[in-house]
Amino acid sequence: MMKQAATPRKSNRAEGAGFTLIETMIAMLVLSIGVLGLAATLASSLAYMNSSENDYIAQQKAAEAVESIFTARDLGQATWSSICNVGSALCTGGIFLNGAQQLCDPGPDGIIDTADDFNGTACSVQADAILMPTSAGTINSTTASRVPLSNYNFQRTITITAFPNVTNLRTITVLITYKAGIFQRSYTLTTNISNFS
Repeated sequence: MMKQAATPRKSNRAEGAGFTLIETMIAMLVLSIGVLGLAATLASSLAYMNSSENDYIAQQKAAEAVESIFTARDLGQATWSSICNVGSALCTGGIFLNGAQQLCDPGPDGIIDTADDFNGTACSVQADAILMPTSAGTINSTTASRVPLSNYNFQRTITITAFPNVTNLRTITVLITYKAGIFQRSYTLTTNISNFS
């Protein structure tokens, strides 16, 4: 029996020399998913940075409410028995309105979120804006930008409660809620006030 000589196999030089169409499409898909993920992260970061101005306003409006209460106590505009919410069991003659209130200028008594802040049912807003610092960090009413608060639906809730086991001490909680883009956000400031100034 005669043996046949094995014929040498021809090698395909193109094999392994480059990417196939399927490999290229898979690589493009992976790259596209990565780019879309980065775009989503960038969009959420920009939305978060944009809300910092609203956070600043909320902090200032909460501090303004607390300072108004302390000033009213110190100047004798409000007595200890009136520094509570309307209808509260804590004291009789409470002057602070219950529930979320529209941000209004203080009425004739100079105290925020009391009944005289409203003219009938409408908020007596004389300046429906807040002064923001300039790029230099100063606040000047002629050069600082005025941000209309009505754009953000800010609301403030002042809740005054008894401090446990201390008769001459109360807890003030100021909750500011507002809309920042599509998000509903809030800021809470809690402090204590005593009968003594």
